[in-house]
Amino acid sequence: MPTRPHWLLAAVALAALVLAGGSSSASAPPCTGSQLGGNFVVIVGSAGAGSISYQLNVRRVSGRTCFVSGLPRIQLLSRLRQPLPTTVVRADRRAMPAVPVVLGPGHGARAQARFSPDVPGVGEPVAGRNCERPAFSMRVTLLPGSATFLAPVRPPTPVCEHGRMAVSGLAPA
Repeated sequence: MPTRPHWLLAAVALAALVLAGGSSSASAPPCTGSQLGGNFVVIVGSAGAGSISYQLNVRRVSGRTCFVSGLPRIQLLSRLRQPLPTTVVRADRRAMPAVPVVLGPGHGARAQARFSPDVPGVGEPVAGRNCERPAFSMRVTLLPGSATFLAPVRPPTPVCEHGRMAVSGLAPA
């Protein structure tokens, strides 16, 4: 008889399939970069205690149904798309299995990031200018197929502590 953790894992997997529109990632290939688009937008009312939350919204913009999974890899970019300091850490440090998110018609994925836009880290300027240059866009890479696309940052923002962001894993939108 399966132990309790196996039942919990099965329940999480079933819930993910239901939220993703009932499709299985086994019937859909991993997404490619040309199939994806999205944005990184402020979550209204999330600012407090020197930090703020933004949400990464991912959608399929072309091609067939596909899937993404896991923790997004992010590279912040300046107005001229030059790389800015970026450090992504997992928001939930507990070992959670990556949930496949199927991007079919009308379905998307999301992840949230929490960071400081105005509290400098060690070695960053404390007066006269931002701790880091503002990010106007980001290069997002999603697993399992290493799909990469550019997403605008709305509104543009500096990310202090040398670009440190606590990011959640992808979930159905």
